[in-house]
Amino acid sequence: MTIEEQIKNQLKDALKEKNAELATSLRQLLSAIKNEAIALMKKDEGLSDEEIIGVLKREKKKREDSILLYREGGRGDLVEKEQKELELINKFLPAEMSDEEIKTVVDKVIAEADDKSFGKIMGQVMKEVGDRADGSRVKKIVEEVINS
Repeated sequence: MTIEEQIKNQLKDALKEKNAELATSLRQLLSAIKNEAIALMKKDEGLSDEEIIGVLKREKKKREDSILLYREGGRGDLVEKEQKELELINKFLPAEMSDEEIKTVVDKVIAEADDKSFGKIMGQVMKEVGDRADGSRVKKIVEEVINS
């Protein structure tokens, strides 16, 4: 079952349970997926799971940014709403790698690399970890390893 099908099934369940808040959040995700399909001119065939993961990561980033801004503005009610949506998005994303796993990949890439410049190492590590780790976390770990 594709990620999009999982979201649609959860939407059906939310509508049956009359959970309007969850249904709204799921509809927003489906809308973002549909908009991406239109932008990529894949409206008829739909997006692959990898492309959907990319959309979900962007939506996750939006929620994280909103949470920071709402906290600064003292809007606890909106922080709570965004956190619920963030938890929902995380259910559909693949599990992220731990810092230790990322560090293991970084050590391996550095050991095998001819050119030990930050950009080359970072590019190779990101290629290996793919969607399983956030780029900012990877950057921080690569910098720590290179500087130590």
